[in-house]
Amino acid sequence: MYWKKLSHEQVKERIFKALDQNLDYRGDHPILGIPGTYLDTTEFYPDAPFLKDAPYMSAMVRNPNHIGVHTLSDKSVLEVFEGTQKIEKELIKLVAEEIFNGDPNQQDGYVATGGTEANIQAMWIYRNYFIKEYGARLGEIGLVYSQDSHYSMPKGANILNLTSIILEVDPETRQITKESLESKIKNAMENGIKYFIVIANLSTTMFGSVDDIDMLGDFFTNMNTPFKLHVDAAYGGFIYPFTNPTSRFTFQNPYMNSITADGHKMLQTPYGTGLFLIRKGFIEYVKTDEAQYIPGKDYTISGSRSGANAISMWMILQIHGSEGWKYKMETLCDKTERICKKLERMGVEYFRNPYLNIIAIKAKYMSKELAQKYYLVANTYEFEPEWYKIVVMPHVKPGTIDSFLMELEGEVKIK
Repeated sequence: MYWKKLSHEQVKERIFKALDQNLDYRGDHPILGIPGTYLDTTEFYPDAPFLKDAPYMSAMVRNPNHIGVHTLSDKSVLEVFEGTQKIEKELIKLVAEEIFNGDPNQQDGYVATGGTEANIQAMWIYRNYFIKEYGARLGEIGLVYSQDSHYSMPKGANILNLTSIILEVDPETRQITKESLESKIKNAMENGIKYFIVIANLSTTMFGSVDDIDMLGDFFTNMNTPFKLHVDAAYGGFIYPFTNPTSRFTFQNPYMNSITADGHKMLQTPYGTGLFLIRKGFIEYVKTDEAQYIPGKDYTISGSRSGANAISMWMILQIHGSEGWKYKMETLCDKTERICKKLERMGVEYFRNPYLNIIAIKAKYMSKELAQKYYLVANTYEFEPEWYKIVVMPHVKPGTIDSFLMELEGEVKIK
């Protein structure tokens, strides 16, 4: 895992060079067939002085369209956006190979609108894969995920007509129970499910829990039933590989066929930066042949999308470099560990994966007023919450942590 850190000047130079390689709609070009995608100049001033020092904002104004998947061919899908599409291609390569240890040029992917789209993209691909390669019918394909999984799982199952198979987790360890896995899959097979799309979580939204990818992979392999495994690392994708050097969530693990990793969480990029990565040879199952006016066709749920989102992710990774990003993530985990030690001294029960910066505290130890004061997130807003979540991010000041812990300790002593 190594990529060189770039200076702000180097990043700026690269982005503006890429924008110059794109066709400039405001230049002297006889453009008739493609809609002008730069922002409306009556509302967005295209030549504001600050733009010359703001590559991301300049990309927003230029508004490049990154429709398609640019890892499939050296030929740009729309050559008018060739410069910035190359940056997205570099981003996919960097994340797939440097962070998730993929073999060179053996992964496809794109920057989706978010983790929800990226997760549903995986489901869509595998559903079509089973239909085409095995002659599967819709009622024969199951989507397997834990009760702690993101709501994009039932949403995707609903959209794609997949059968949800929801696995129970141990309330203390948040791990999928073997008993639930065995009984739920046996029951599903007895009810006609023959093919399985399996979701492994790399940091659940509420708890930061991490599923055992090898346990899931081994189970379905031993069942001798067709399956494909997707990893939802929307939250954990840009921290866990840097804090756990023995991570099994890599493309060297044959069970991991695709993965979602959001930029707008740990990378703190603007919303609309959900990264989707998958092994070569699979994204073709969702090729939209009807998109005949697009050179190279489309393979994505979103279709047209902003190239500025890909640029923002590339910029942040390049500014930090691999060592700088590793240091930043390790620092967040160190802060999280200090909070956990304090909670232990208070006798407060909590759950935390040691490689992540999420702490779920049992709600019985604090008042709702305290949780609301510090904007803690509850595991439910429909019923009495059982857990409140803390996320230790760069904006979280030591003074805020100290104040919260002091007030929590006061409430614990009263109880």
